[in-house]
Amino acid sequence: MKINALNCLSSCRIKTIDGVAARELVPNLCTPLNTAFFMPEAVNVNPQTYLQALYLACRNLVTTVNSTGCQSKSIILHKKFVASLRDLEGEYDAVIVCLGAKVDMLPELSGILPIRRCRGIVALLQLNDVLCEEYPQHSPSILSDVWFAVQGPRSLCLGSTWEWGSKNFSSSVSLEEASTTLRDILPKACMVYPQIAKWTLTGARAGVRAMSPLTPDGSFPLLGCIDDLVGGSSSFKVWLIGGLGSRGLLYHGWLGKLTARAALSCREDIFPPELTSWRKMKRK
Repeated sequence: MKINALNCLSSCRIKTIDGVAARELVPNLCTPLNTAFFMPEAVNVNPQTYLQALYLACRNLVTTVNSTGCQSKSIILHKKFVASLRDLEGEYDAVIVCLGAKVDMLPELSGILPIRRCRGIVALLQLNDVLCEEYPQHSPSILSDVWFAVQGPRSLCLGSTWEWGSKNFSSSVSLEEASTTLRDILPKACMVYPQIAKWTLTGARAGVRAMSPLTPDGSFPLLGCIDDLVGGSSSFKVWLIGGLGSRGLLYHGWLGKLTARAALSCREDIFPPELTSWRKMKRK
């Protein structure tokens, strides 16, 4: 990690700091190895809000392009139930499947892709005791064995659990399950930020990750043309983006650009071979 910090991109600065410097950023922070890594430009992202903003940005881009007198473009959001990918044949030149852990619900892909489902629960915490020290307004969030996504001086999200093979796609979490989650992750959180023990559980949310297979070189997202799995006419092109796991926000821009280029050119060799190597694997 120290080597990575030294070789970081100029647009993604990582500073190696000692425990004293870390506590200047976050009072009461514990650094067992007297080392921490600080990313000054790091931010918390609400995925739902981000996706809505991303669509609006695309729509605004289309408006800008059309105003320049170039060939007219359009972007339209359709919401419809699709029972099978074959239902879309003849309606679109290309279809890109990006359903995350729910990709198995498509009959053409059910049980075929080497994707591992993993449910995670995030605990929502508040600091209700007015006598307790607030989380400093400008202090960064924390990433350790657990992560702290700070929402304000008295509100944060704490995550996350890992439940492999779960088929529970509900985002709702019962109070009992939320309490169990907090008991599981609180000890790890207290090792980093002991003050968290004074915070109160207010609820929890859940989601299911689509994890890609483990390989000797790591875990890579699943990309490629899947016409051979879907069937249909030779003019019906279907592409896959999957297995992003908990790194969707990190990968999505680059992978989306690659897939758009591949779909427009009908060339799968645009993808790095690591991203299409999943074809050689059997589902586990």
